[in-house]
Amino acid sequence: MIKKCLFPAAGYGTRFLPATKATPKEMLPVLTKPLIQYGVEEAIEAGIDTMGIVTGRGKRAIEDHFDISYELEHQIKGTSKEHYLTEIRDVISKCTFSYTRQIEMKGLGHAILCGETLIGREPFSVILADDLCNNICDEGGVLSQMVKLYEKYQCSIIAIEEVHKNETQKYGVIAGTLEEESVYRVDDMVEKPDPKDAPSNLAIIGRYILTPDIFDILKTTKPGKGGEIQITDALLVQAKQGKVIAYKFKGVRFDCGSIDGFVKATNYFYEKENNK
Repeated sequence: MIKKCLFPAAGYGTRFLPATKATPKEMLPVLTKPLIQYGVEEAIEAGIDTMGIVTGRGKRAIEDHFDISYELEHQIKGTSKEHYLTEIRDVISKCTFSYTRQIEMKGLGHAILCGETLIGREPFSVILADDLCNNICDEGGVLSQMVKLYEKYQCSIIAIEEVHKNETQKYGVIAGTLEEESVYRVDDMVEKPDPKDAPSNLAIIGRYILTPDIFDILKTTKPGKGGEIQITDALLVQAKQGKVIAYKFKGVRFDCGSIDGFVKATNYFYEKENNK
């Protein structure tokens, strides 16, 4: 079973400067919750209770968020405002949080490798908090859907969605053979290819389930696109052994690493809240 989730959260969030100069991008709020809390709640729904967070300098706000604030609790206890803390109290009570730092920004693959000490030698999930997902079906959130697939295939699982052909340079892109509805056996993947070189328009988004041998592969993975250690390159090694499944998930995904996606997510969740 998948019991641990890793959150790479050391990036600078430069597309949101100056807002992210002193505030982690993972703590930017969509309505009243920070992005990373949405991710943690998605992991909890999938049956995961151990969260490992890879942070960096200036990211203490993440640790403080998933901790008790005794001063705040004291100030609002017994008042009409106390219920505002109900959700985050529930999250804290259901999870164990552990942290490590990525000292240098060397890419997503390197960030995941930094989390090895938090994960150990077992399969685990990865959530990129700025890919905010919302389920639109009875099968649960994206990670819940992927956990069910892992139980069947027992190999690395990556979430994918169709993107416009001229946007492939923003994503890792896969090619594969259809195994069943919405499920592909991956045989190739390319990190941020030009549209003319893209093997498909099926783009990898920020949800993964990885087998522990990924750490050994990452240790020997040379820097790739942008001079960074890419998780795509490590996954390609597994894919050549037939050990990667891509899943076109059921749900809505917002790229909250971009201003456009962040605004769309805010509007979407605002409308959803109003329609309750």
